[in-house]
Amino acid sequence: MSDGWRQIALTVARERAGLVEAVLESAGATALTWAELDESPAVFEPAPGQTPLWERLQLRALFAADAPVNSLRATLEDALGSVLEDWQDTFVPDRAWEREWLVHFQPQHFGHGLWVVPTDTTPPDPDGINIHLDPGLAFGTGTHPTTALCLEALAKHPPTGNTVIDYGCGSGLLGIAALKLGAKQVYAVDTDPQAILATQENASQNGVLAKLQVGLPNQLELPLADVMLANILAGVLIELAPKLIAQVRPGGRLVLSGLLKEQQASVLAAYADDCDLESIEVRDDWCCALMQRRLSL
Repeated sequence: MSDGWRQIALTVARERAGLVEAVLESAGATALTWAELDESPAVFEPAPGQTPLWERLQLRALFAADAPVNSLRATLEDALGSVLEDWQDTFVPDRAWEREWLVHFQPQHFGHGLWVVPTDTTPPDPDGINIHLDPGLAFGTGTHPTTALCLEALAKHPPTGNTVIDYGCGSGLLGIAALKLGAKQVYAVDTDPQAILATQENASQNGVLAKLQVGLPNQLELPLADVMLANILAGVLIELAPKLIAQVRPGGRLVLSGLLKEQQASVLAAYADDCDLESIEVRDDWCCALMQRRLSL
């Protein structure tokens, strides 16, 4: 079989879409797109601030061609407590997937002059802070609400002169944004070797590789950070809470995202003994919490 992807397509009620997204990402999905349930070929990926209007949606998720997705349907049905409709498992040629994403990936604005722009697209604001990025193997182009909320938080609170850790870096977008916004140094960490390569390539393309160190968790000696970025799933945020807190200097900030509204209380509770909540933003059932590590008494 030639290089390509396993595409899982399934129909879900709109109110369950967030839960299904979380399960698919946890299972290793490298890309997620939405589609209307009609004959139109258009793919809808929500831009920041937008939500799908349809009551029933088709979600398409891409996995590596050799990904063990055979048990995924049962996992999803257990999580939802119901039988999935219209389940499809197909092979997608690599080039067809890239063209589909590039057609629908448009410049995104995250406030305060921060833009994410496809490589071959002229920036809408040439004088803005433009990050050039194309969809790739590692998840993260700014279109998902969790990533968008993190980018907006960074743009609102620029990490000027700060040391930043991007834990679960994916495509490297958040770390690159931090550097474009004035960070002194970024340490990008991910458990996926493909994310390491993607982050290095994207940082080089954006001219910030010299100020970025990237590696697997056991490869990097991390300093105390002024800002910790963690756009990962709720269960991982809870599990890693002691580690992430300890890696931030007293008075430093944690930007935590990837949690659903119903997971908010349990995630915040995992950090409450050592951190104060500054603010929390919600979009499309997803949350991003800004917390500050408490100063030593």
